[in-house]
Amino acid sequence: MQSTKEKLSNMASAAKEHIDIYKAKIDEKAEKATARTEEEKVIAHERAKAKEAQAKMELHEAKGRHASEKLSAKQPHHLVGHHDPSLVGAHQHGMNQPGYGAAPAVPENSHPYAGNYHVNKHI
Repeated sequence: MQSTKEKLSNMASAAKEHIDIYKAKIDEKAEKATARTEEEKVIAHERAKAKEAQAKMELHEAKGRHASEKLSAKQPHHLVGHHDPSLVGAHQHGMNQPGYGAAPAVPENSHPYAGNYHVNKHI
């Protein structure tokens, strides 16, 4: 479902699209009026079609941008920027091996739950 902000943004983008299309039609009429040959009239029509297509493309891009803004607003912001930059990519590059400092080397049987992957401290 669209939020109010997204709906208003889409309506504003649609209004801009209509204005751009009307401008393209007015430019086409002006070019056709000053055209001397049939080819110039065809070229004027093709330019108008290109401008209309550009306006429609911009409308769809704007709608996609509005939808992504809505989704990004729903994402939790408390997690942004709270990570240790020294560990970023450590797992991907094999840097979590002993000797790199990313993970301390702990003997396997040093903890009573060493073989378990998940320990629930509330049970």
